Formats: sequence, structure tokens, C-alpha cells
Amino acid sequence: MRHLPPFWRHVATVLGGALGAQALPLLAAPLLTRMCTPQELGAYSVWLGVIALSAIGATLRMEAAMILDQEQQHQRTCFRVVFYSATIAALLLTLIATAARLAGFEPALHLPWAALLTIGAGAWLIACMQTTLAYATSHNAFGKAARAKVVAAAVIVFTQLTLLYAGLGGSGLIAGHLCGLLAGYLYARRLLRPPRAPIAWLLDPDQRAYLRRHQAFWRFSLPSNLLNGAVSQLPLFLIGMRHGVLAAGLYALTQRVLSAPVSLLAASVLEVFKRESVLEFREHGNCSRTYRHTFKALLVMGIGPALLLMAFAPTLFATVFGASWREAGELAQLMAPLFLLNFVASPLSYVFFVAGRQKADLLWQVTLFATTLGAFLLPGSVHDNVLWYVIGYSCLYLVYLHMSWNCSRNGLATA
Repeated sequence: MRHLPPFWRHVATVLGGALGAQALPLLAAPLLTRMCTPQELGAYSVWLGVIALSAIGATLRMEAAMILDQEQQHQRTCFRVVFYSATIAALLLTLIATAARLAGFEPALHLPWAALLTIGAGAWLIACMQTTLAYATSHNAFGKAARAKVVAAAVIVFTQLTLLYAGLGGSGLIAGHLCGLLAGYLYARRLLRPPRAPIAWLLDPDQRAYLRRHQAFWRFSLPSNLLNGAVSQLPLFLIGMRHGVLAAGLYALTQRVLSAPVSLLAASVLEVFKRESVLEFREHGNCSRTYRHTFKALLVMGIGPALLLMAFAPTLFATVFGASWREAGELAQLMAPLFLLNFVASPLSYVFFVAGRQKADLLWQVTLFATTLGAFLLPGSVHDNVLWYVIGYSCLYLVYLHMSWNCSRNGLATA
């Protein structure tokens, strides 16, 4: 591996950890789908979507600034800002979820108390883990970050299967996930030794100055990423509301399988693309060389699995996960083209941050949110809604790739 270019050496390091982190849940999925019902998986997936989306808001997207701002004192301040915002967000989320259940709010009634009372804790753990991994990226500590991800995944899988075997059902899925998040975060801090970041009741002058200096992240990147996160979870929420928890569970498995390669390969490339694109942009005023290289690699890696899904997804799902999940394979077949575009475009989206063009990204995310909402509010079956979603999202992804290419050449108007 030492003979590989630096870019691919770093990708291989990140990929090694990501492979373990993603392979474990995938290997356990056939057993998990036989130990829980589609309804239980659907409720767990809704909870997971809520905490993932909430974690984006909890960080204010300030963890992304850490990769650009690498001075130790500034990174310490960044940790303090994120810990403060994440703690406030966790407390508010717990109060809101409890109030919603007591008030009889319909979506809250579909989740068990164990899920509602742990939304804040789950969001806090994800926010802190993401910030710690961003610190690792800024210091080229890809191997340590990868090991922390593997520990988190291993604990999640082992604990979930143990609790399912004990008969805890959907609550066991949630408890197992929380245990894994906590284990991964504690292990990451032990390995990386990030700056200690105690928080106070109020932000101090240094923290407020840091927020002002990096205001583009919470003014533009935060709403943009919240919209993007909402778009990724919106189909699951709307399917559950319109077509029931069973349909939501089927879609959840489809989403889990299709997102695995993005989390595994594309996210590994992203961790390296972040650093390489920043360095090239500083030296040359653009990062078009890194962009082209990354685009070609992602396209080559993604096209094979996409074609396989288009041809054999229903049969594969029925064979691997059980006959009751065949319909999830039919949804995967419809979504294969979108999977390919998502696989290619997701890592390259970081170029908007590098070039300081967060406003353009935000406008695109608003359009995507409206398109997704419209697709799933149209009358018809689950398959009809998913088909309209794939068509609209794919068209917008083509526009997005064109925009990101212009960004890499420093060709969009400054935001």
C-alpha cells in the first residue's frame, strides 16, 4: 500500500475502518430481520432518523470548520461551542418529545417512551462523535477514527442482537444503538486525545468570536444540511404517515441497504477529499484536479452495484433477508439510479464548503426539499411515490454535479 498515491493511501486507511463499521451491521441484517418485525424496524428507523437529523442542528455545523481552522486553540474553542450547543439541544429535544407524547401528538404516539426519552441523548452522542472525528480528519488521524467507528458498530450489533434475543423488540434496537454510540465516542476520545472542552452556562467572548468568524457554517451550511437530512428522512416519515408502519419498515430496510455503500466507500473518499481539496484550493485557488480524480473513481465504484440492483434486487432481498422483505427489494430496484447519483455526488458536495459557496448549496437543498415533499404527497401507492421521488431527485442531482464542478473551478459567484 505504500506505493499508492497519498490520496488512495488515506482512502484505504479510512475504508479499512469503514469496512468493519459497515460490514458488521450488513452481516447481522439477515439475522436481525428474522428477529424483529418490519413494524419494529420501522419505529427504530424513525427514531434513528430523528436523532441523526437533530444532531445536525446540535453541532451548528461548526465541526466542519475545524478542518479549515487547524490551530489548537481554535479547535479547543470549536469543541466548546459544539458541546454547548449539543447539550442545550439535547435538553430541549427531551422536553419537546415528552410534551408531544403527553399532548397526544399523533407521530409521538407511534414511538415507545424509550425512544422519546432518548432522542436528546442520541443526538448529543452523534454530535460529539462527529466533532471528534472531524478533529481526527484535521490531523490526518484516519486510522484512529476508523478504529473508533468499528468499535461503535460492533457494540451496536452485539447489543442489539442480544437484546432482541432477550425479547426486548424495538426497545432493544434503540438501547443497543445508544450503547454503541457511547462506546465509540469514549474510545475515539481515548485514541485521539482531543482538547478538553468544559462548558459553562453562557458562551464566553472567544466562543462568540468563533461563531462570528465562521458564521457561514451556521447561517448557510446548517440550514442546508438540515434540509438535506430532512430530505433523506422525509420519505420514511411520510410513508409511515400515509401507508403505515409496515410500509415504513420495508422502506427502512431498502434505505439501510442502499445507504451502506455510500457510508462505506463514498464516506471514506469524502474524508480524504476534504483534506486534499482544501490543500489544493489553498495552493492553486481551485480544486478541479482533485474533483476530477474523485468523480471518476466514484463513478467506477458505483456503477456495478447499481446495475446489479436494477437487475436482481427483489430476488436478492428475498433470499438474504427472508421472503417477507421481497417488496423492499422492489423498492431498491426503483431506487438504483438514484443510488448511483447519490454515491457520486455526496462526497463531492464538500467542495461548496471549500469554495465558500454555501448559499448556492442552500438554494439547491430548498428545491430538493420541495421536490421530495411533492413526490410523496402525490396520490398513489408506495411504489408510485418512490418512482416520482427517484425521477425528481435524479434530475436535481445532475444539476448539483454541474454546480459542484463549477465550484471546484472557482466558477460560481461568491456567496
